[in-house]
Amino acid sequence: MEPSSLRGRLHHLYHGTAADACRFRYGVLAFDLATIAFVITTSFLPRSLAIEVADVLIGMVLVGEFTARVASSRRPWREALRPASLADALAIASFLAPLAGEGLGFLRVLRTLRLLHSYRMLGVLRRDFAFFRRHEEAFLAATHLVVFIFVMTAVVYETQHAHNPHIANYADALYFTVTALTTTGFGDITLPGTTGRLISVVIMIAGVTLFLRLAQALFRPSKVRFPCPSCGLQRHEPDAVHCKACGALLNIPDEGRD
Repeated sequence: MEPSSLRGRLHHLYHGTAADACRFRYGVLAFDLATIAFVITTSFLPRSLAIEVADVLIGMVLVGEFTARVASSRRPWREALRPASLADALAIASFLAPLAGEGLGFLRVLRTLRLLHSYRMLGVLRRDFAFFRRHEEAFLAATHLVVFIFVMTAVVYETQHAHNPHIANYADALYFTVTALTTTGFGDITLPGTTGRLISVVIMIAGVTLFLRLAQALFRPSKVRFPCPSCGLQRHEPDAVHCKACGALLNIPDEGRD
């Protein structure tokens, strides 16, 4: 791909290793995080014209970024049809939903999937931050749990607020989601009907699984990521000399200790 062409420049920014490419990807990551903060904050506020205008403006920026990312690929159609790209397209559509009226309001649930796009930064984060390398599993487990909580909060609100007097806003939905996830079950808020019970079951089973995964990542002894040259095992003890799977000699880089 010719570096001087537009596609070549985009490929460099999205896939290159130079300093300007890394800064660009960190800028995209910062925008993604700011978008998530906007989604979470406005979910607790009543809908207004200002929020809908901000939604559309963010959606238009995301359309431009998505188009540039697809164009940067050597196989644009394959990139556009990847499951992660399709989920990203649905999330972008949720920001543009005000243009089509409330009929597409249910797509707002998918906005938090924008966070999944940031996982493309994992390689850069591993390289640039030793703290992230040491605690990568805990970071990912916490991200999965937070995304699940806010997606299920949105599902509870969208399916219940019209006919359940106990779910008047997103704070009520978040409260129910957390109590169901922790299996506390105070009983002051319930979801009636078959649909409500099924939603509760999903929150309890999937949520507890994600919570246990986070606990394991936090309390399990930390390991370093280094592919064994013989068998390919990725995770090893920080002071490992030999691979525990095949016994091959390892040469894990040591950043030193203070």
